[in-house]
Amino acid sequence: MNTILEQYIPVAEVIAKTFGHDCEVVVHDLTVPQNSVVYTVNNHVTGRKVGQSFNHLITDVLLSQNFTNDFAANYYFHSDDGRLIKSSTLLIRDQEKKVMGALCINIDTTRITENINWLNSMIPDNPNHHPEPIYKNENLNETEHIQEVANDLIEKIIGDKAVEKLRRDEKVEMIRFMEEKGIFLIRGTIDKVAQKLRISNVTVYSYIEETKEKNKR
Repeated sequence: MNTILEQYIPVAEVIAKTFGHDCEVVVHDLTVPQNSVVYTVNNHVTGRKVGQSFNHLITDVLLSQNFTNDFAANYYFHSDDGRLIKSSTLLIRDQEKKVMGALCINIDTTRITENINWLNSMIPDNPNHHPEPIYKNENLNETEHIQEVANDLIEKIIGDKAVEKLRRDEKVEMIRFMEEKGIFLIRGTIDKVAQKLRISNVTVYSYIEETKEKNKR
């Protein structure tokens, strides 16, 4: 593991111990996006495992309205089994100020929700209150900072491979991964990928559509 990321292991441990069994902490190495998870604590919360990739970095962090100062706090998503997870993510930079990792905190809200529902049941005529979310996924006001992170991810995903020797299916697989992770939601990434893979923008779009069709089957 990178020595910078190693310094976040005790941070992950102390956060998990402070907030308890329902708090998962994950350390990502974004220099290897396809296998970014390098450390987990309490990974029963979402099932994150070392060697897996990131899930919410683009849609819920970089494109979130509350993303500022390299972090997004208190956004929500649902686990595969339907539990509501409260999450916060901090980007980690190297000595050259390049984004190279992330620290993610995921809290299972099930027990909290159960306690709130029980308290509500003890107070007659107390209406359920659903506050508006403090972030909006549809906000696509990309900044140069966000584009920088996306471009770095593209560079790492394609790597130093000799692109002229890549088979068509290898290029399609790279583009499938990027599409799945939401990279193409960020302005300019189609051009960047086309340039890196030495193919046209039209070809990138066709590969994206091809992967979408396969997912429907």
